[in-house]
Amino acid sequence: MRYDELEAAILGLVVAAGADELRVFGIETVTRLVRSELLDSAADDELTEDAWAALTSARENVRTAGAAELRAQLTRIDAGILADDDLNQGLLIVITALEHWTTYLEEDRRGELYELAIRSVEEVDFQVSADLDDVLASPEMAAEYARIRHLLTTGLRSPSPAAT
Repeated sequence: MRYDELEAAILGLVVAAGADELRVFGIETVTRLVRSELLDSAADDELTEDAWAALTSARENVRTAGAAELRAQLTRIDAGILADDDLNQGLLIVITALEHWTTYLEEDRRGELYELAIRSVEEVDFQVSADLDDVLASPEMAAEYARIRHLLTTGLRSPSPAAT
């Protein structure tokens, strides 16, 4: 599957998904994208102390926080960005994921969950450098697409590898 075909397939899944599936997909995906490992290489001086505190709070509460709470945290994060258009890749992924999830909660726009799915695919691609002509050739990319497809069609969280 080419990358553009993957994007179209994901868009089709988002459009066809029910409200419950969208919610579960969004929560599971944003939780995956705000994990601490993505911040391991971020420098302390990329954000102010207050922005780091807001980011930590948003990450810790992303599964239960409402739109207003997350928007307030994102406002603090945005105000505390010290880097000049050159944020660490992991930090950028985390902030962008929080933005898409928050906007979805505020406006109930499926497009935000499509963007969240694409950011999730890009995060895996960043790790494995998938072939754009056959993006699902790597096991990691195939697994991410399967996760997305599963959540958007069943709304059920996939069992963790340790549970099987």
